Formats: sequence, C-alpha cells, structure tokens
Amino acid sequence: MTALRLTPALLLPALLTAALLPAAAGAQDPAVPAYADETASSGLTHSFTGEWTFMVGGGAAAFDCNGDLKPELYLSGGTAKGQLFRNDSAIGGALKFTPVDSGLDLDQVGGAYPVDIDSDGQTDLVLLRVGPDKVMRGLGECRFAEATDWGFDGLDLWSTAFAATWEKGADWPTLAIGTYIDRTQEAFPWGSCTPNHLYRPKGKGFDAPLPLTPGFCALSILFTDWNRSGTPSLRMSNDREYYKKGQEQMWKVDPGQPPALYTDKDGWARLRIWGMGIASTDVNLDGYPDYFLTSMADNKLQTLAEVPEGGKPKPKFADVAFAKGAIAQRPYTGGDIRPSTAWHTEFQDVNNDGLWDIFIAKGNVWKMPDFAEKDPNNLLLQRPDGTFMEAGDKAGVASMRQGRGGALADFNLDGLVDIAVVNRNEPSEIWRNTGAGSGGAAAAGGMGHWLSLMPVQPAPNQSGIGGWIEVKRADGKILRRELTIGGGHAGGQLGWWHFGLGEATETEARVLWPDGSEGPWQKLAADGFYLLERGKDARAWQPQ
Repeated sequence: MTALRLTPALLLPALLTAALLPAAAGAQDPAVPAYADETASSGLTHSFTGEWTFMVGGGAAAFDCNGDLKPELYLSGGTAKGQLFRNDSAIGGALKFTPVDSGLDLDQVGGAYPVDIDSDGQTDLVLLRVGPDKVMRGLGECRFAEATDWGFDGLDLWSTAFAATWEKGADWPTLAIGTYIDRTQEAFPWGSCTPNHLYRPKGKGFDAPLPLTPGFCALSILFTDWNRSGTPSLRMSNDREYYKKGQEQMWKVDPGQPPALYTDKDGWARLRIWGMGIASTDVNLDGYPDYFLTSMADNKLQTLAEVPEGGKPKPKFADVAFAKGAIAQRPYTGGDIRPSTAWHTEFQDVNNDGLWDIFIAKGNVWKMPDFAEKDPNNLLLQRPDGTFMEAGDKAGVASMRQGRGGALADFNLDGLVDIAVVNRNEPSEIWRNTGAGSGGAAAAGGMGHWLSLMPVQPAPNQSGIGGWIEVKRADGKILRRELTIGGGHAGGQLGWWHFGLGEATETEARVLWPDGSEGPWQKLAADGFYLLERGKDARAWQPQ
C-alpha cells in the first residue's frame, strides 16, 4: 500500500474508465437483489479498532458452533476484544445476533478462521494476532479454550493471513500463516517483511513452524489445486508497499517434501500488486479455479492462460478483469474519483441465477490522500455473457465506511446470501438479502432457485477440504466449487456451500473427495439443504 500521487497520466484513465469498460451490448442485465441494512436491529454491535498495527486485518469468521447449522459470527476487534455472536435469526426472518461469553474475547486479534483441527466434530478457531497467534479448541455450545497441548507455537509476529489443508495420508491438517512487517521497525518498516510459516502435523498436534522465505508481507493466502493435480499449492497475495524486490507467490507443497516456490522456469509470471484478498471459484466453467485478487486501484481476475490438451497447465495466469468489467478500481458513486482500496472479497451467487458474482469490501487504509475516502463496497453481478455490472448502490450495500473483512453467508437459512462487513474504527455492518430483486427473468421477484450443500465424510477432514462440489446447471454446464479454508482478508467460513440454479427446479450434484474418489451424481430438488455424506444417498435437512 502506498500514497500514490495522482499524476495526469493516472488521473485520465480513472476518469475515462466508465466509458472504456465493456458495455456488454445486448447482454441481459441480471436481477439486482435488495439488501436491507439490519445492523441496528440485529444486535451486531461491534467495532474493529486500532491505528498502526491494525490498519490491516479486521476479519470475520462464519461457522456453526452450537449444532443448529446456522452460521455464527466471530468478529476480530483489534485493540478491542474480539466477539462471538450467536446466530438467533428466525428461519427466513430478520437477522438476530446475541453476543456470548465464549472464551474468544482476546484483544490484539486481526483475523480468525474456522477449521476442525482434531476432527472431533467441534469447529476450532485460529486467531491471527499482533503477537502470538492462538489455536482455540471448540468445546461445544460455542465455548472455546486455548489448545495448549497441540504443540502449536504461535510465535510473536504480526499475522495477517491463514489457510489450511489436509495433506495426503495425514490425520491432522497442515496450517499456513502469513505475516506482515516487523512491527518493531515502525519508523522505517519498508523492506521488513517477516517470514510466513507452515505448520505440519506431528502426532496429535503440530511440528515446529517451518519458515517460508522470502516473505513479502502476505495479506491473503490460500491452499488451492490450481492445476487439478490432486495436491493443492499455497498461493500468497502480498502487499508491495513493504517489500523491495518481491512479487506474488505460489508454493508447491508436496507431501513429505520441503515447500518450493514456483518460479519463471515453471511458467510463473511475475506480478506485483498491493495484494489484500483472494477469492477463488471456477468462473469460466473450464474445470479449473479462477482467482480474484484485491489491491489498491485495479483488481485482478485471473484465469489460466493456457490449458494444453490432456491437462498439465503451467502456473501462468491471464488477467481478464478489464475485459470482463471487474476491475473495480475507483468508486462508482459518492463523487470521489480517486483510486479505490479493496480488501475482503468473495465469489457468491447473490441472485441465484447460476452465475458467480463478486463482493468486495472497500475502505481507505489510513488517511491516504491520493486514494478515495468515500469508497463504497462493490457488488459485481455477472451477466450471462460473462461480463460484470456494478450493483452495490442499487442493492443497498454501498457503505462508505472503512471496510476490511467480511463474510457472505445465508445467516437466516432462506436460500439467499447475506453480507456482513467489519469496518476499521467504525461499527461493523450486516445486510439481509430480502430477495425482492429487480430485473432478470428467473423466478418470482427476479431471484432464481438454489441449493445449499454440506459434504460430510468420516474423520479426519470431515468437511472434505481439498475436494470439490459439482452441480449441473439447466443448460448442462457444471458449476464447481473447490472446498477450501483460507483466502479472503483475515477471515473465512466453514459450513454450507451455496449454489444458484436460475430457473431450474431440480438438478444433479456430486462431491469429488480429496483422495480423488468421485461420489455419484444425485438428483436433488431445488430450494433445499442437503448433507452429502460419503457413501450414502444425499439427505435433505430442514432448518428449524
């Protein structure tokens, strides 16, 4: 991140962007969902506070901790204490959250990610801190305690990113933690990025942290099977403000082998951005994950540059954000024409039309005069032709607060994706998707049909992290989601995986499990929740 001076060469493209972006002539505009701001009525009273060491972070974790399969929210607090909110929303009704005494009320927390580390059926939580990180064991009924017997060394760094996966043959997950700058160098921090670390399992716990050097100030990391090899790699998005000779990174993490960086010899193309968040899904339906990378000014939407016949692509990606209208590099409302600052991002289908949409939380870093102060969140809706249109203002989520982390989830289990955002030094916000959209030609109100799926397999790794869910659209094309923990900005989710179906009232779905085995295609009626248990027929689940 940097206070970039707006020279005429930079200002002119910013002013002309709206005219230059693809207009998608003849493409049908998608339905715009109507979001109701229920922050005040929901009881979600919270602020992420802090200055120097909390200019980044502010993550949200969404996961079920009391067994009702509704996602709770844990919001990091910075200099204030983090807070767990129990989800007391009525099914299909207004959002309601109750702060609970959970054991998670630590300060100096910048991020949080849910993962069932010991495979006991209770979700645990990894807390990223300015100071020693904490692994908090889930005890049930939304209670947590530090897992001091797991051998986890939280170090004493400034942690800003997290990802988890299960390497082949392992009973416990491999954790990766990304770190930022050496906070003892506050006066002259440039070039002081500290190493990231890999925590591999050892017995019923973790081995000593393995440094991943060089570190270039990671603000988002993600284990992802970018080439469908069956072995995820570790992708890192780095903040170029604080490194001197760095770039974006991706590590090979082969079981039993030392991690190794992909280089230009492998086909890796050098990329330098103010990397802040990662989202992934198969946007173009080619069977491989695509990536949205948030930054200051322009953002990146990356697809594989080339997939040879028979597979085995190289780690070379093409940026299609400009061509698709997803660059989101400046505010689209509010009158501020300076470049934007993007943080948390997710792919979700917010209008259930069977096309992946993109949400981006926006907010100035810290009084940077050359970047927008009025910087609204983005809600980029995908059109049938693959381009995106901005709908944040029409949908009602164009907040001008200093956004950081966030979570997109169906909090009231009505089949519509809601949005929560953590803001820096300002109250957090939450919006309920009312479904009363405008435009589009799918189901009543412009909103399409949907499915929510939850893979389940025997321990370890009951959630099938590292696998894939596939769902057939009405046109025969396949929607795919890679099952991951990580990415975003300083926060993640564990629970239901949501798919929009458009006008389809039934479909077929299956799970590709992490060990490479393929579950059978199963016919499912639309507008329902299903547990996809390995080796069993899909089981409908009814929220109560």
